[in-house]
This record gives sequence, C-alpha cells and structure tokens, in this order.
Amino acid sequence: MNTVLYPGTFDPITKGHTDLVERASRLFDRVVVAVAASTKKNPAFTLEQRVDMAKVVLAHLPNVEVVGFSSLLAHFVKDVNANVLLRGLRAVSDFEYEFQLANMNRVLAPDVESLFLTPSEHYSYISSTLVREIAALGGDVTKFVHPDVNTALLKRYKS
Repeated sequence: MNTVLYPGTFDPITKGHTDLVERASRLFDRVVVAVAASTKKNPAFTLEQRVDMAKVVLAHLPNVEVVGFSSLLAHFVKDVNANVLLRGLRAVSDFEYEFQLANMNRVLAPDVESLFLTPSEHYSYISSTLVREIAALGGDVTKFVHPDVNTALLKRYKS
C-alpha cells in the first residue's frame, strides 16, 4: 500500500490544501494529513481545532485520514507507515525552503521520498497566513476556505 503523508500546520486548512489532498487521494492508496502542533508558530487555533476542521473539510475523501502530531516528522512518517512525504509549492519562493526540508528529510528518513505538487492556479496565491490576516481584519475569506472553516474564523476573530 502506498501511503503519502501531507504534513503542515493547517492554521487553518484552506481550499489550496484541500486541492492538494484531493489530488493526492487519486494518486495514493492512503493519504495521511498530519497536523503539526507547531507551538513555536503560535497558531490561531489549537491542535484539536485544526484537526477537527481538517476532518470536516476532507470527510468526502474515503482514503484520507487526519491526525495531529508533535514529534519529529522523520519519526512520525515511519509511525504511520508512509513511504512518501507530500509538500505543496505555490510559487518559486516556496521552492528553496521546501528543497532544504526535502534534503534534510532524505538524510533523516532515507527510505521516504518527497513529492511536490502545485495547487490549481486559482488557489496558488492562498496561504493560511493571508487568510488569518484577512479574517482578523474583518475581510471576507469565503472564497478561500470551507464554510465550516469560515465560521471558525468568524468566531475566532469576532470583535
């Protein structure tokens, strides 16, 4: 069974993330969306909230599971028996950092491959950081996130 692990903070999960998971679900038998605790990033939502949102957003995909994690990615990928790490590239600016991570992961977990996918062009500009910033300033993010995520953002940033 080919299993891909898609790690990220998903603070919050966006339509760009969902697009990548949908693509991966057609390529792999099993997709594990791994929501990182990432406490150093000071996320707007708790790990539990981010996991719950991702589960709701991705519920339509039967071969996708969502889990939270707080360990070293190179260890966690082995814990879930994944053989591929999925990372998204929105723009050239993402490449250098992702390339560095892929090389580090290749040293730490040599039996795991890294795969880069790009989102559909109409999602290529969306980032969780921008979505949070727009929502915090009272802007409309309905085009960028699932309705349940929009509701969570409205609740999080209500004045």
